[in-house]
Amino acid sequence: MSDTSTSTSTATDTDTAADLGARALELDRAHVFHSWSAQAALKPFVIAGALGCEVWDFEGIRYLDFSSQLVNMNIGHAHPKVVAAIQQQAAILPSVAPAHANLTRGEAAQRILSKAGAPFTKIFFTNGGADANENAMRMARLVTGRDKVLSQYRSYHGNTGAAIVATGDWRRVPNEFARGHVHFFGPFAYRSEFWSTTPEQETERALHSLERIIQAEGADSFAALLVEGVPGTAGVLVPPPGYFAGLRGLADKYGFLLIVDEVMSGFGRTGDWFAWQNETINPDRVVPDLITFAKGVNSGYVPAGGVIISEAIAREFDDQVFPGGLTYSGHPLAMASIVAALDAMDEEGIVENAARIGREVLGPGLVELASRHPMIGEVRGLGVFWALDLVTDAATREPVNAATVGLLKAELLKRGLLPFSADNRIHVVPPCTVTAEQVATALAIYDEAFTAVEAI
Repeated sequence: MSDTSTSTSTATDTDTAADLGARALELDRAHVFHSWSAQAALKPFVIAGALGCEVWDFEGIRYLDFSSQLVNMNIGHAHPKVVAAIQQQAAILPSVAPAHANLTRGEAAQRILSKAGAPFTKIFFTNGGADANENAMRMARLVTGRDKVLSQYRSYHGNTGAAIVATGDWRRVPNEFARGHVHFFGPFAYRSEFWSTTPEQETERALHSLERIIQAEGADSFAALLVEGVPGTAGVLVPPPGYFAGLRGLADKYGFLLIVDEVMSGFGRTGDWFAWQNETINPDRVVPDLITFAKGVNSGYVPAGGVIISEAIAREFDDQVFPGGLTYSGHPLAMASIVAALDAMDEEGIVENAARIGREVLGPGLVELASRHPMIGEVRGLGVFWALDLVTDAATREPVNAATVGLLKAELLKRGLLPFSADNRIHVVPPCTVTAEQVATALAIYDEAFTAVEAI
């Protein structure tokens, strides 16, 4: 039998910063199993602390966090009002069963509903985004009496049973154990599946293709259509005008529910409280039946998520039992962090800051960056939610390979910026609190990193 023992040494007061960093990495590699990864070759970046838009390692080297971790640090790291609220709640009522009423939970629900507006009246709280989508799909199936769920290729909805099968990327394939899921291509003009030459064509053809799939799969078999407000991990694919109205029309025509997943795109990320409220995305102001949310609502300080339920759907369960529940549904520490985060975002104009920064600073700056670097095939986004689509050739739009993205990430880290990458893209997703000065610093770093990689 092989010896699988590991060091049991602990940190001491005499340990240097380098010792602590090494210990953090040692413990991680010995005992932590990382998601979406082959384990052997991992060497994760060690973070010792964070504040605002910055993180630092144990040696005190600071990095601009333009990943927002997993695009959730909307209010920034360690916001003092949110930290204080969690501490205060822990001293009063650190946990409570979901069957009981709790003031903090009610306050959190009221604040979220005030951002969603009519016709939403109730919230089912969950532990995160995946189980929010699970329960939204369950509600839709119960209300309609139907089974199938439509969702897009180029999407991500979570890593639980039905949520991962609703997902439209490679992660679905080894996890296809749930039934009743049908996928379709949504609009993506830069890499159109429909040979479109204008946004209007892309919308029209995407909706036509979707309706034909609905008809071919059995129009009366669908319970719901699940889409992200803005598909995030798939590439910040901002829906063209008219697309949401078309989805609403198909849902009404064929009698299924429209669920909008705002786990990544909600709570300021696009410069609005929810992406579906953004004038660029939804000028017709059509309203979904259910909204799912999670990490952005409190920047992930404590795990939380939920389903925002319209009055009509909520009434369906006045006398019908909803067969679902979670021990930590509406956990008091999470609820306190939501109340404090949303209040601070209101008081400090954080959503408005995200909109202004995107419109006046970050968006124009990224477009100007692309003009100097042919590797950047397209810049797309809203608010503080952007992606750089990287190509080997501007004409063919051939994506760069993983090695090139790896080189870019290394150059960015070397210059003090923590990036977010996916496939052939660099996502530019700072906290909603980011300043114009921090954006200027980041743009200079991106410029230097692209220059360095292009010179190789």
